[in-house]
Amino acid sequence: MVSANRPAGPGPEQPGAKAEIAALASQARLLDATLSSIPDFVYAFDPQRRFAYANPAMLALFGLSADEMLGKTFADLDYPQDLAERLNGHLDRVLKDGVTVEDEVFFRSRAGRDAYFAFLWGPVRAADGSVELVVGVSRDTTERHAMEEALRNSEARLRAATELVGLGIYSWDPVTNGFEWDERVRAMWGLPPGADVTGEVFEAGIHPDDLTRVRAAIADCVDPAGDGHYAIEYRVIGRDDGVTRHIASSGRTSFSDGRATGFIGAAIDVTAARRAEADVRAREAQFRSFADHSQNLIWIGDPSDDTIVYRSAAYERIWGVPCPHAPITLAAWMEDVHPDDRRQVEHALAGVKAGEVAQFEYRIVRPGDGTIRSLRDTSFPIPDENGVVARIGGITEDLTCHDVGQAYVVSTRAAEARRLAGLVRAAGHRTRTFPSSAAFLDVAPVLAPGCVLVDLRNARDEGLSIPRELKARSIPLPAIALDAPGGDVDAAVSAMKAGAVNYVVLANDASLRRTLAGALAECLGTVRPTSRDDHAGARIGRLTPREREVLVGLVEGGTNKSIGQKLGISPRTVELHRAQVMNRLDARSLTELLQIALSAGVARSVPVR
Repeated sequence: MVSANRPAGPGPEQPGAKAEIAALASQARLLDATLSSIPDFVYAFDPQRRFAYANPAMLALFGLSADEMLGKTFADLDYPQDLAERLNGHLDRVLKDGVTVEDEVFFRSRAGRDAYFAFLWGPVRAADGSVELVVGVSRDTTERHAMEEALRNSEARLRAATELVGLGIYSWDPVTNGFEWDERVRAMWGLPPGADVTGEVFEAGIHPDDLTRVRAAIADCVDPAGDGHYAIEYRVIGRDDGVTRHIASSGRTSFSDGRATGFIGAAIDVTAARRAEADVRAREAQFRSFADHSQNLIWIGDPSDDTIVYRSAAYERIWGVPCPHAPITLAAWMEDVHPDDRRQVEHALAGVKAGEVAQFEYRIVRPGDGTIRSLRDTSFPIPDENGVVARIGGITEDLTCHDVGQAYVVSTRAAEARRLAGLVRAAGHRTRTFPSSAAFLDVAPVLAPGCVLVDLRNARDEGLSIPRELKARSIPLPAIALDAPGGDVDAAVSAMKAGAVNYVVLANDASLRRTLAGALAECLGTVRPTSRDDHAGARIGRLTPREREVLVGLVEGGTNKSIGQKLGISPRTVELHRAQVMNRLDARSLTELLQIALSAGVARSVPVR
């Protein structure tokens, strides 16, 4: 500003006026250099709502030069009408009432940049106290919005929104170690409005574990050999309130004659965001812990590109392939689905992508060993906050493992029994060996559901007695006959007539592993949980022939005398057999005995002699 006492007319300027002008010019340059170094957008408006100043960041945002921007209003710069009215309202408040306002808006610049901006506007007063300028600082908050969107997606149906608490402006003089903070920064340090701020106050508030990092960042930003940029996140413990806050701070140092002479920066409280991120990490850790310990496979897919983005550890157990080597695309995964089941799986997944919940059963051919597994999948859509299916998920249950309790190996040669048991275990099944058919049949009625591998090579007739006896005694254990290479069609037919459900030739281990695995999967796939009727049949199967004849006589309504006459034994002997039958079938009365017999299908099927 030029002195008002300057004499009129031509003549040299007064020395005092020159000094004042030089000082003002120096201050203007310093201010311009300082504002130019700030990465945020700094600007000013005159009372006619026109841009009176814009720092380089602001000019770059618009893609304009200073001459093209200064003197323009929001309308001149093609701001949307509703946004211009909103911002002009804020300007009118500052100009009229001298208040400070802050807000956040979405803005698309003329340079084509879309972003969210949080801003703080305040008055600049003239000597008479009137507001002659409005100055403002804006910060791009697009990253915060992107972070909130990422949190919402990761939480699936849970929405986690974090808010930017506010932007604080501060300055620091590296020469005098003087500080100037606005009230927002003071609040971050737990200080009351107007509290004195010194270097000691600044460092005292920083968490002890972060203080070394902060000092190092400050030393770097005031080093003339560096770029003067300062950006760090650390924790602050409020002096008066004791609250721990996470603060993100950035700024830039100005240099003169090779030394740091000024610093201006901004600080933001990101506590809410960090707490939300920690909560998301905790939830993800809990989910992964649950998923990794679940016997069922839990998977998540991206329907937009048909990829699988997550599988739990159960995948390796069910598919026989390590998770890192699993297929990424749904198409590649579909190659493991049994050809006969692919169409129904594709149809079910299409429904899930459309927003439906689907439960379906299908088979896979394990890529490692060719074994067949029966699976049940419950798949469901995972919508985003707008209701659009952003992910699909599923819980896959291995029915093969659940249906099969055991595979039983009967072989008279111990070494061969061990070899066969090893092949069974390699196919993912539990196994138990028996040295003879008699040893197996003695306990067959009480064995858990499964199937029987009968080695016919050393004892063919004895081996074939197993499927015959299982069938005769209604014991639901399907049998697979194992024979030596060279077995002809008649041998296979003979095994099938005896009751075997499959006939396998024992070739070399490589081909046998595949053949046996397939036969086991098909055989075990037919095994069902033992029902009450099955238990009854198994118990009746343990009766002697005479005891079964007495039981049939009781079912037909006979008395001890009439049954004895038909069987050619005394009534007393019938009574003894009857007591033994009730004891073996665990029946407490004749009525309960008849219920057990009828549930097992006993009628006049056994002839009375």
